[in-house]
Amino acid sequence: MKILCLADEESKLFWDYFRKEDFEDVDLIISCGDLSSSYLTFIETMTSIPLLYVRGNHDDSYKEKPPEGCICIEDKIVNINGIKIMGLGGSQRYRMGGINQYTEKEMLHRVKKMKKKIWRHRGIDILVTHSPAKGFHDGEDLCHTGFEVFNYIIKKYEPKFFLHGHVHMNYGINFPREDVMGKTRVINAFEKYYIEI
Repeated sequence: MKILCLADEESKLFWDYFRKEDFEDVDLIISCGDLSSSYLTFIETMTSIPLLYVRGNHDDSYKEKPPEGCICIEDKIVNINGIKIMGLGGSQRYRMGGINQYTEKEMLHRVKKMKKKIWRHRGIDILVTHSPAKGFHDGEDLCHTGFEVFNYIIKKYEPKFFLHGHVHMNYGINFPREDVMGKTRVINAFEKYYIEI
């Protein structure tokens, strides 16, 4: 299965110069957040490829206008052609009022509520988040600090992939595109990136 991963910045290739043939061999699209609802709706409408998403810290508008035709996987595990995909969007809480911002304790609570679902699905193949894991692909400021509990999920359940966004590739060389944590490939989905599973 070929998966197109998206996050944080709308690709001009898809948005301004859309060609359906660019999606011919793509089986699934996953958004890791901070993309406009209209952009995701456009891609889903033009391709008819299933599009899964989590919300980023700048996606508060999704509450009023979610991406049409797309599937929100927040706090869920979905099975697509035998691939088990779990979603946990949002970032560290760095200001009051952000509905897609969480303290470490709040994110830990979300993960605890997912444990039965993970057990019922006999694990997960792909973990999809907006923020990275703490100490791995994250930044030093509170906004871009990752979540410690994501390290726990990766170590305990060993998904094949951990897909995240939030730290833009143009922030500098300290933000790699791809890495490995144990048995898990860690992918920064900034703008667009393809994986096969």
